[in-house]
Amino acid sequence: MSRIKNFDHVGITVADLDAATAFFVGLGLEVEGRTFVEGDFLDTVSGIPDSRTEVVMLRPPGGGTRLELASFVRPDHLPGSPAAMANEVGLRNVCFEITDLQGTVDRLAADGYGLVGGIGRHEDSWLMAYVRGPEGIVVSLAERIG
Repeated sequence: MSRIKNFDHVGITVADLDAATAFFVGLGLEVEGRTFVEGDFLDTVSGIPDSRTEVVMLRPPGGGTRLELASFVRPDHLPGSPAAMANEVGLRNVCFEITDLQGTVDRLAADGYGLVGGIGRHEDSWLMAYVRGPEGIVVSLAERIG
């Protein structure tokens, strides 16, 4: 039986690749690479014939699990629900451990990205907030405290 060796990346399909990339770079991720993907490989794994996508791969400082942002050039992307809540089936959120949660939330609010709810405290160990980023992507930000 095969076993998982590593958690490589999380992929998110977006309509505006530049805006989504800027958002995550603003949080501190670094661009590892940007490229177009098309041909037999993409057609096979996506199940979408004659597809073409542009991909940006982002990594956290110091390495670790990466974030892949992809925008389909063809066929056109299909819209998701930009107001999806945590109880909707699908990808719930992408979480990053950060420093200065309040400062980060304030900066993102100034850029037009608001909280989904509020800032919560978990067992005097963590502060956490959900921020609705570009295209409705819910980004969980967590700060270790105490």
